[in-house]
Amino acid sequence: MLRLCLTADPDNFPNCVDDRDAVTRSVPAGQTSIRFPGLPRGDYAVAVIHDENGNKKLDTFAGIPKEGFGFSRNPAIRFGPPRFSAARFSLTTDAEEQQIRMRYML
Repeated sequence: MLRLCLTADPDNFPNCVDDRDAVTRSVPAGQTSIRFPGLPRGDYAVAVIHDENGNKKLDTFAGIPKEGFGFSRNPAIRFGPPRFSAARFSLTTDAEEQQIRMRYML
C-alpha cells in the first residue's frame, strides 16, 4: 500500500497529522499515477510511504527507514525527512505533474 500526503502547511510536512486541509490517499503499491483534482493554486509538498505491513506509518530500524519513501521534487535525503521548502512545488495550472522517486534504504 502506498500512503500519500499532500499539504500546503510547512508545519505539518511530511506527516500531515494535524493538518485538517491535507489531502491523503491510500492506493495499491503497483499504482503509478494518482490525481488530486480540484486543488486551489498554491504551494504544496507531497510525502509518500510504501506501507508494506499496513500499519499506517513508516517503520524504521535505528532511525533508518525499513520501508520505501519519497517526496515531491525528489530532494536529497540526509538525516531525517526534507524540509517543506525542499519538496515544495507551485500549482499554477490544472495539469501540474510530479514524478516521485521511491527510495529504499534497508
